[in-house]
Amino acid sequence: MRLVIDQIRGHAVPEAYAILKFSKKLAAKQIHKVLKSAVANAEQKAQRQNEPLDVDRLRVRYAVVNEGQTLKRFTPGAMGRATPIMKRTSHVEIRVGADAPPPRATAAPAAAKAAAKPGKAKAARSPARAPAKRSSARGGSKPKKGKD
Repeated sequence: MRLVIDQIRGHAVPEAYAILKFSKKLAAKQIHKVLKSAVANAEQKAQRQNEPLDVDRLRVRYAVVNEGQTLKRFTPGAMGRATPIMKRTSHVEIRVGADAPPPRATAAPAAAKAAAKPGKAKAARSPARAPAKRSSARGGSKPKKGKD
């Protein structure tokens, strides 16, 4: 499921529907249902707040798949044993949000704004010093063994 979710994250909702429709993965069908539910929830929220909402302008803002509950089942195995079967489930979470309107162009370019604010320049960092070498734990060096 994570492979399919990664494909639609950040895309517009109509584009995400198309990706899910033509995906060969079996999980795409369940993710399509969750996405459809998220869009319906956004429509209902906008309707309750009496705000206009264009579904075609919605984007998939947040989409994750987490591990769900594991169902533990058993099947007969060889020589009278039982073989465990782990039926894994997933929690799919999708949030959609409207596109923000494009920002308006201003008369002053960004470089002029940066120059207008003195004292905001980043200071160059000095390179870090190497840590000092540590002496042995005994506090001194061992005497050399030799012929005296």
